[in-house]
Amino acid sequence: MNCIIVDDEPLARQGVKFLLDDYPELTVSGSFNSALSASEFMRSNKVDLIFLDINMPEVNGMEFAKTIPHDTLVIFVTAFSEYAVDSYEVEAVDYLLKPLDKIRFEKAVAKAAAYHALLSKPDGQEITDITNEYVFVRADRRFTKVYFTGIKFVEALKDYIIIHTDSQRLITRMNLKAIQEQLPQSVFARVSKSYIVNTEYITAIDNNSVYIGSHEILIGSIFRDSLFERFINRKILMPNK
Repeated sequence: MNCIIVDDEPLARQGVKFLLDDYPELTVSGSFNSALSASEFMRSNKVDLIFLDINMPEVNGMEFAKTIPHDTLVIFVTAFSEYAVDSYEVEAVDYLLKPLDKIRFEKAVAKAAAYHALLSKPDGQEITDITNEYVFVRADRRFTKVYFTGIKFVEALKDYIIIHTDSQRLITRMNLKAIQEQLPQSVFARVSKSYIVNTEYITAIDNNSVYIGSHEILIGSIFRDSLFERFINRKILMPNK
């Protein structure tokens, strides 16, 4: 994978580059101090993955991410946690906070590599049939039967959705709204612009995130009230006074 680093802070760029030295499968094609210089480079160079700061002069990272090629993945690297939910707007692969944690960085890179592999061969993958209990997803010249009860969550990525189960990730060309309309409304809930979760798999929740095993999924503000009203409030065990 070809990747670039975009950050107006030299030390931040060096820090990302230092961590990337441990990943021979990633080639750092460039390091830029602004979105404008990165954009100029991308006009004539293929970039698979961008490590992107948000708070930058002239054009910020969020605005820049909206202009990049549709098959280019983004990992935000920033000092500000308040933009995390906004990263769903551009379907970022991950959102890392400075100072970078090596283990957390490794997890983000692994996720980007997995998604790059999925996006590199999506042709012919589609949902072919939906019943009341399961869906058939055509991929790799076969039809995979996926029961709704086995879907942990569904994630939007570019022009596709990724269906996450216990054993696999299946990518298919479909938008999140279309699959949401087909899923059982009694257990599936939209929690952000990029995620639908099976509430039966939620292992923990707070005001900002739902947790499905090791996955933390941020809750979008416009979805929070509905999620809590439909699935959470009525099941909270209140202590006796």
